[in-house]
Amino acid sequence: MRDRTGEILIAGVMEHVEEAGVHSGDSACALPPQTLSDDVIEQLERHTRALAESLAVCGLINVQFAVKDGQVYVLEANPRASRTVPFVAKATGVPLAMVASRLMVGQTLADLRAHGLLRPDVIGRVPVLDHVSVKEAVLPFDRFPGVDTLLGPEMRSTGEVMGVDSTFGLAFAKSQLAAGTRLPDAGTVFLSLADRDKPAGLAVARAFSGLGFSIAATLGTAGYLRSEGLAVDTLVAKVGEEGVASDAVELIAQGKVQLVVNTPRGLGPRADGQHIRTASVVHKVPCLTTLAAARAAAAGIADARSHPLQVRALQDLHPTPSGTSQ
Repeated sequence: MRDRTGEILIAGVMEHVEEAGVHSGDSACALPPQTLSDDVIEQLERHTRALAESLAVCGLINVQFAVKDGQVYVLEANPRASRTVPFVAKATGVPLAMVASRLMVGQTLADLRAHGLLRPDVIGRVPVLDHVSVKEAVLPFDRFPGVDTLLGPEMRSTGEVMGVDSTFGLAFAKSQLAAGTRLPDAGTVFLSLADRDKPAGLAVARAFSGLGFSIAATLGTAGYLRSEGLAVDTLVAKVGEEGVASDAVELIAQGKVQLVVNTPRGLGPRADGQHIRTASVVHKVPCLTTLAAARAAAAGIADARSHPLQVRALQDLHPTPSGTSQ
C-alpha cells in the first residue's frame, strides 16, 4: 500500500505452493514464505516499491512474481484490491481494506497510526508473526463428475479457505480439511509421474514411505523409483496396459489407494491421467497434480502426527485496535 506522501507499506509476501503455470487463484499459498531466501524477499519488496512509486499508486497494489534460480521476474502488477486482501488481513491482523480505503480518500499511513487505526509497529512492512497462514482454493470438481481436475492457467476455483497454525505443515493440513480434503494418516500412495517429474518425485515418494505409507506406482514411475533404491509395493497398469496385476482405476474404486499423486505432461499422460483423476473425484480420494502440493501434503501429515490439530481463533491471534473492526 502507498499513501499520497509516498510512504509505502508491504502488507505481506505470499509464496505459492504450486509452481508457475497454475493460476494464482487455484494455488495454495503460505504467509510468511517458507522457502524463499532473504535475498529473494528483499528483491521482491524492492521491485514492489519501485512499481508502486512509478505508478503513483494511492491505495493497494498487488504484484505477482516468478522466481527461478534466485532470479526474480515480474509477471504482472495490479493497482487494485485482489482476492488475497482478506486473507492477508486475517493472517497479519492488519485491516487492509479499511487502511486502503482511507489512503484513497487522502489520509496517510502516519495519520492512521496517530489515530490508533494502525499499530505503531506497522512501518515499512507488516511484522512477521509467530504463526503460519495457508490459503487454499476450493475447487468444485465433486459437483461436476467427469470434469478433469488438472490445474492450469485458467482459474477454476469457486472460493478460498484458510488454515493457521505454528508450522506450515499443520496450517496446510487445516487448509485441506477446510477445503473438503482430509489427508490420510496411513495406507497407500499411488504415484504416476511424468518423466521430467521423476527425479523430484523421488524425494516425495521417500517422504511418504518414511511416514509408513505403502507405495504404488505405474510401470515407468516404479522402474525409476526402484532404480533409486526405493521399494514399490504395487505395480499399477495404465489404461490399456496388459500384464500388470493392478489397474489404477480399479484400485481407487476398491478403496486400496488413500492418496493419488498424478503429474501429467503432454497429450498422452493427460489423456490417461484423466481417468485416474476422475476416479479419484468419484471415490473421494485426494488427488494432487503437482509435486509441490504432494510435498506440502507429506509435511502436513508428518506435523499432524506429532502435534494434534487445535483451534486457533483469529481474535486470539490479533488484538483488534480501538476503532476498527475485522
